[in-house]
Amino acid sequence: MLELLALEPECFYWARRRETGGAWEVVQISTVFGAGRDYWTVARTGSDVHHMVDDFEFLARVALPEADIIPLSQAAE
Repeated sequence: MLELLALEPECFYWARRRETGGAWEVVQISTVFGAGRDYWTVARTGSDVHHMVDDFEFLARVALPEADIIPLSQAAE
């Protein structure tokens, strides 16, 4: 598990709610309420509801792909 101090703003992570031990899901560390760590929240994908960072346990950061899967020139075809 990742420590909360290892989280970075605006990045995506695999996480799950602590209290329910629910399914792992992709979430984003949001700075919508302020850039300071005390104001960060967790935004769940597909929802506009924000949650407290302490309510989640974080497994791993979601890495960006190193290259485009489909070249942009072919994406519209």
